[in-house]
Amino acid sequence: MKEIEDFLTGRIWLKEFTPFPKNEIDEAIAQGFIACIPGISEKQECSRCLEKSAHLISFYCEKCEGECLYCRHCLKMGRISSCTELITWAAPSPRPLKTRSFQWSGRLTPSQNLASQQVIESIQNNRSHLIYAVCGAGKTEVLFAPIYEALKKGDRICIAAPRTDVVLELSPRIRAVFPEAVVHTLYGGSRDEPGFAEIVIATTHQLYRFQNAFDLMVVDEADAFPYSMDPALKRAVMKAKKPEAPVVYVSATPSARLLKETPGRSEIFRRYHGQPLPVPRFDSLWNYNKQLKKKTIPKKLETWVRLRISRQEPFLLFFPTIELIDQNIPLFKELDVGIEAVHSKDPNRKEKVMALRQGKIPGLLTSTILERGITIPKVQVAVIGAEEEIFDAAALIQISGRTGRAADFPTGDIVFFHNGITREMDRAKKTIIAYNRKTIS
Repeated sequence: MKEIEDFLTGRIWLKEFTPFPKNEIDEAIAQGFIACIPGISEKQECSRCLEKSAHLISFYCEKCEGECLYCRHCLKMGRISSCTELITWAAPSPRPLKTRSFQWSGRLTPSQNLASQQVIESIQNNRSHLIYAVCGAGKTEVLFAPIYEALKKGDRICIAAPRTDVVLELSPRIRAVFPEAVVHTLYGGSRDEPGFAEIVIATTHQLYRFQNAFDLMVVDEADAFPYSMDPALKRAVMKAKKPEAPVVYVSATPSARLLKETPGRSEIFRRYHGQPLPVPRFDSLWNYNKQLKKKTIPKKLETWVRLRISRQEPFLLFFPTIELIDQNIPLFKELDVGIEAVHSKDPNRKEKVMALRQGKIPGLLTSTILERGITIPKVQVAVIGAEEEIFDAAALIQISGRTGRAADFPTGDIVFFHNGITREMDRAKKTIIAYNRKTIS
């Protein structure tokens, strides 16, 4: 029963896919420890993702031998229909306070320390807070003290991010700082981990499976797709936390709405090492698409890549589409057979990023999947087709933020290869220059 309680506390789960024997679940239901919830409520709302109306589809259900509704919005996480039973732990689940160590030998800069204390104050007042800080400012380090204060109170904490790559980057760092805490890392395809998780690091999609679970919610990269564009994911965040729990948003490029609606705010416009952000430079790459289709790397781009290889500088080449990446990786491998490609459909992207970090490969062709959440010392960055619509100002600022993040390598080349300068390119460059001119507020 303890294992079931640990698993289901704060979770809302498909009964038919529970990892426990059916008879044990039925017995816990009969004793009142587990509550059953209909998959589609009387208000015709999905009980897991809270979608309704257009996302609920009618079909003939063999199970209940009649018309049924199912939710297509969260279908990839297992079908929820009118006759589906969802389960959650219903009994009180007190957790004894435990001593938790805090193992981090680093030091915060004055601006980081101020932001950290401001976040703690907001949490104490159940007030949501925005950490508005440039790429490489050390936002994760700012969170360490607030998380530790929450752990000492016995709070349960969730750190959510829209991208799997960000979750994978955060997980080992949080585990290292809080080695005695039970930490679970959840994303599509992640393995089950035992015990009651005091800290959950998850993609925002995984929050569909939680409700009233967390005393503190952190949303990292709060401006990132798909969270920024999907109201259901915002509802998932609010459903997963307890009603009175504050939300700490973290972003280098927050939306105007997030800036306006979040009551607490900390701003850090300098990187932790004190050096300015590398400013992108523009370089024309006329008709690059035609040249690539003819199996020729444009001369400027080839020169840039060869220079990185000769200097043994790891590099990222951002392309606007997966198709361009797949079509051209053989061409770039002619420059160096070690060059690899990654995108959202690549199951091995975690291993490839690690190989780049360890110096085992010279560079990666990538989509915007790596625009945020990764730190690779000495990395050099180029955007191919920076004028394309997918590269809006926020994406270009984040991509630029991959360079110069390490204290011993605080500079780096960031070039926007283009077929014509756009307003978004100009806006990104001007914003970075403005950050470099600002003082801490």
